[in-house]
Amino acid sequence: MRRRQKKLEQELGSQLKKWLNEDVAYIITDEERQALKRLATDEERDQFIEQFWLRRDPSPDTSENEFKEEHYRRIAYANERYASGIPGWKADRGRIYITFGPPDEIESHPSGGTYERPPEEGGGTTSTFPFEKWRYRWIEGIGTDIILEFVDPTMTGEYRMTMDPSEKDALLMVPNAGLTLMEQMGMSDKTQRFNRTDGTRLGEAFGGTPMRMNQFERLELYAKVQKPPAIKFKDLEAAVESHIRYNTLPFRIETDYVKITDNSVLTAITLQVQNKDLVFKEKDGLQRAVMNIFARITTVSRRVANVFEDVVTVDTPTELLQQAAGRSSIYQKAVPLAPGMYRLNVVVKDVVGETMSTYETALRVPKFEEDKLSHSSLILADLIEKVPTRSIGTGQFVVGSSKIRPRVGESFERKEKLGIYLQIYNFGADEGTNRPSGEIHYALSRAGRAEKLLEFSEDINSIKGASAQQVTIEKLLPLANLEPGQYTLAMKVTDNISKQSVNPTATFTVK
Repeated sequence: MRRRQKKLEQELGSQLKKWLNEDVAYIITDEERQALKRLATDEERDQFIEQFWLRRDPSPDTSENEFKEEHYRRIAYANERYASGIPGWKADRGRIYITFGPPDEIESHPSGGTYERPPEEGGGTTSTFPFEKWRYRWIEGIGTDIILEFVDPTMTGEYRMTMDPSEKDALLMVPNAGLTLMEQMGMSDKTQRFNRTDGTRLGEAFGGTPMRMNQFERLELYAKVQKPPAIKFKDLEAAVESHIRYNTLPFRIETDYVKITDNSVLTAITLQVQNKDLVFKEKDGLQRAVMNIFARITTVSRRVANVFEDVVTVDTPTELLQQAAGRSSIYQKAVPLAPGMYRLNVVVKDVVGETMSTYETALRVPKFEEDKLSHSSLILADLIEKVPTRSIGTGQFVVGSSKIRPRVGESFERKEKLGIYLQIYNFGADEGTNRPSGEIHYALSRAGRAEKLLEFSEDINSIKGASAQQVTIEKLLPLANLEPGQYTLAMKVTDNISKQSVNPTATFTVK
């Protein structure tokens, strides 16, 4: 299994290398290339590639990506049309065609032969190697009336782009042959061509030199066409920044991830609002606040993965309104998602107070790989309790057979208990007993201090329901003996059979 996995990773690596060095070699920016190299997992790289094409999609709201389709059409055309001793996409003409598309005009001389020079090249008649002139009326980020010249001096079909128009002159090295007009009239000498300092061996221009023939203009053009084209359609971040955001109703959100299957992850989205920020209105003898919650989860390509909306009411007796204002209200929605990168947008509206806030964040749904020791989010909760049999797997805060209510903000009072919830997956199994073998080590320390205030270990087989597939940890830790401050809970889970370990950690504050 591991040998097959390693082979698959090598194949994926070669596919990514081909995509980077062949498919998008001419259009990927340096910043994108560096960003891709910093990614650590295949999921992150897949999401990057998806967003790479999205950034260039002229119509991101449709299922087709016209830019991507056109790009691969250009590669296919270049391979068919410009191949010689090397693939067409590697040839200079292929590179320019893939990057900027077909030129508006092509002057082609596939066999070379007799050629009447234009005045800016000195005029007169000469004989040339095969060459082509490509003219683009306009290229974004470069300019107008762009002329690029490709020459095949080896007569092998491999044209190369040149900055020197005299490179196509087959009689350049032949004395007194292929003379320019000025040379024919005795007003110039052919040997003077070899004394030029502008990088060419052109004869003296007849009637003046246009600006585009200036050596600095030619150098600048040559440099610009080597660069990836400007990204015409900006990424999601740019689009999001143009949206109006409302932040008159503060709220906080936390997300936790628990494995369902190898390809499905329970993504728990927990939202907390301080009651003091809500407006209460008397109804039926109670003070009531009402919130409308709308949320949308999309992939990086803007495809909707999930949408949910709820109405949340907070009721309190009038005489207890002041006490209720000192508390918070919490809401949770658990959504199954495939591993990958998503975008979460949430809008919360106070119906009575007519205030509203928006929130946006990335959801990085992890992939729990087979045969690899891994763990769910380490959830710090203010409530952990078993639920009735009929409620297993249903309702807010329910994970399996337990109700786990996360403490958003991870701030606790000394009179409370710290709930610890963690699932651990894929322990190795003993061949004889089919049981796992390992331990879990706990260490609690004050932030910034090395001293351990609490430290203990437990064998995983002492935990009720433990198996090689999954071990579930549910603990309540009293906080009465802890001084106010910030603390770190560090765990180390060791699998004695597979010799793997994971180190989930979390920080919290005691008030």
